[in-house]
Amino acid sequence: MKTINRLALCFVAVLISASLSIPSTALAQGLPPAGKQKIEATQKPVKTIGMEEYRRIVDNPGGALIIDVREPQEYAAGHVPGVINIPRGLIETQIWNHLGKADVERPIVLQCQSGRRATLAAQTLGELGFTQTSAVIMNLDDWKTSGNPFVK
Repeated sequence: MKTINRLALCFVAVLISASLSIPSTALAQGLPPAGKQKIEATQKPVKTIGMEEYRRIVDNPGGALIIDVREPQEYAAGHVPGVINIPRGLIETQIWNHLGKADVERPIVLQCQSGRRATLAAQTLGELGFTQTSAVIMNLDDWKTSGNPFVK
């Protein structure tokens, strides 16, 4: 019985390792269109911006929606004025409270403490079909100490 379990475990390990070596584009060949789109969306790089470009957008957002993806208690402790709060873990459900279904091409700028959560949120929105998302890569503490607008 132990031999059979070991053989089964080896077989599973070989299958996993073989599937990891297959490019995701090859795996997408047999998927329906929605599955192919999801794989292609996850392979697209996230557009990032730095502090200077973010400051220009904050000063003149035009039609852009600016979202702070930190947790509510972080946002309450201080945030960039004019920015709405949607935590990263809720972005895919709460984004629709601020945008219509036809607004997938509206510019969306995502900001957090350092850029990591903003990048993940941008990936999530890309998977939902949003085409104009940007993640701000900066340290929010640097933003404050540089004299940029910040409210508590």
